Amino acid sequence: MHSNQKKKQENLLRWGFFCIGLVILGLGIAMTMQVKDFGIGPWDVFHYGLFLQLGLTVGTWSIIAGFVIVFFSSVVQKRWPQIGTILNMVFIGVFIDFFNWLLPAPQTLFMQLLIFISGTFVIALGIGIYVAPEIGAGPRDSLMLLITKSTGWKVSTVRNGIEITVAVLGFALGGPVGVGTVFIALFLGTFVGHTLPYAKEWLQFLIMKGEMYEDIYERPLRTNHND
Repeated sequence: MHSNQKKKQENLLRWGFFCIGLVILGLGIAMTMQVKDFGIGPWDVFHYGLFLQLGLTVGTWSIIAGFVIVFFSSVVQKRWPQIGTILNMVFIGVFIDFFNWLLPAPQTLFMQLLIFISGTFVIALGIGIYVAPEIGAGPRDSLMLLITKSTGWKVSTVRNGIEITVAVLGFALGGPVGVGTVFIALFLGTFVGHTLPYAKEWLQFLIMKGEMYEDIYERPLRTNHND
């Protein structure tokens, strides 16, 4: 029973990290969209282009594109997607739309640059935190891993190929491509390389701390035999 309680507590922490990471990721994407004249991430260019041409919202197109990718990956692999992948697909789109509605657009050039750089770091932080629990990769990451496994190409080659393709498609649809798009494509992976290890350390620390407090709480009280 004690072991089951520890497992439940660990799962709760992992799911908490996962959900917080998705919120932070949605916030970061929305921050870069407030200064879209700099250019936004390749996938976001694609989603924004679809929004301009067909309506709905950017977050809705993020969900629809994610659904198509998940469906395709599931058919090819002949297995159901992880629940984390489904939640990632839905929640990211919802949070993008929510924060796009909530955040004001900065007016000065300095504030726009600050928001863009901060947004990129926030995206990297969100990715690191949601990936750390290993609950399920996002639809786009799943597609990247599927192509890598099928072709034997390097992950970096496949990732760059996918992002260049969707950026070109998004640009053709009218999506905002700029120096920021190149910046995110080149440096986001490096930023995640720093945030992910730290996020894993934080998660492991909280799991161990929770187990320590539980052990102290369940330790029997000592009685004073001198009375």
